Amino acid sequence: MDNDKRFVTGLDVGTENVRAVIVSVDKDNHLAVVGYNEGKSAGMRKGVPANLAGPAGAIDKMLGEAERMGGYDVRNAYVSINGSSILSTRTEGMIAVGTVEHEINVEDLDRVEDVAVSGRIPANRDVLDVVPLEYALDGQGGIKDPLGMSGARLELRACVVSALTPNCDNLKKATAAADVHADRLVPSVVAAAKAVLTDRQRENGVAVIDMGATTTSVAVYEEGDLQYVGVVPAGSNNITNDLAIVLAIDPTLAEEIKQRFITGDFDHEKSPVIKIGREGKDERAFDRKEVELVVKARLEEIFGEIRKKLKAAKYDQRLPEGIVLVGGGAKMRDIDLFAKKSLEAAVKIGVPTGLGGVADAIEKPEFATAVGLAILAAIEGQYTPVKTKKAKKGQKTAKNGNFLTKLFSKF
Repeated sequence: MDNDKRFVTGLDVGTENVRAVIVSVDKDNHLAVVGYNEGKSAGMRKGVPANLAGPAGAIDKMLGEAERMGGYDVRNAYVSINGSSILSTRTEGMIAVGTVEHEINVEDLDRVEDVAVSGRIPANRDVLDVVPLEYALDGQGGIKDPLGMSGARLELRACVVSALTPNCDNLKKATAAADVHADRLVPSVVAAAKAVLTDRQRENGVAVIDMGATTTSVAVYEEGDLQYVGVVPAGSNNITNDLAIVLAIDPTLAEEIKQRFITGDFDHEKSPVIKIGREGKDERAFDRKEVELVVKARLEEIFGEIRKKLKAAKYDQRLPEGIVLVGGGAKMRDIDLFAKKSLEAAVKIGVPTGLGGVADAIEKPEFATAVGLAILAAIEGQYTPVKTKKAKKGQKTAKNGNFLTKLFSKF
């Protein structure tokens, strides 16, 4: 491989699946996907670790193929975080910086940011990001970047994104047990937005909805910046479980029915009976109306809660660029039609685009978060430092067998 290339990794740790994307960055800052993989998750509940061994083992196992494909050993990554504890808070801060001739420097920006956060975010929460929305200098507002400007008083309005400290600590411990250092934790929907939104969308006003297995997250952007983040503790797996309970069937069969026979256009005329299995032997039939009622009820609940969050943030029906749907739940056929009717906004399915290499294989809504994490790592220069040769057959298996020992050696 080209020695001028550097490498970054995005690691999306979900309740149902874990995904990794390894991206090379050349000297001209062109991004190309060189490795990726996805696998079943374990030990996660509603977006947060329920134990440490499960996520660590799932990450360790899944990364093997991605590392072999990319030819690089992943030792650090930007990691997704989810769960209903994630929230955004509007804050303000003000500092005196000196005389009116004083030029604003980086230290001043850091200090006013500290003032805006201090005392406003509870001690049991970790700050994931501070997004400056507007600066004011000596009373003059509307400033996006005051660096180098002159003034005596600096004010800041910001959007602070935070999550419960135990959730953050446990996720870091789980990745560390898989020999991966979490350089930064990023809410999954914020990472996905980096992969699927354009600058115009962020400027005009847009929302991203990340529909995962057990959570559905929303992030709102306007005037180029993140304005709001919220999480609903329900996702596509809830639909599957509802079908399994009502129809008295195995969840695997319920998932197959959901994927093969259900669409978001519930008003469309279809056959009244759903048949699945081999005809004449183990074929089973289900009443389509009953199935659709179950799915529709859960979707109405999820998108109803999303709309409540948009209303609380004062962005309901105020998004010129509409809604972009990502995540595994976005794979349901015609889900965009249902979302459009529920949210009364333009809706489209978002996929990550614009990267080179083998990116075409992961231009899917479920890979938006992992790709966005890698893009953020590239922008912020968090490169993978160690190059390794292609792993020998069996090498990763040995590593898998050892991860519990590594897990408990951390304590």
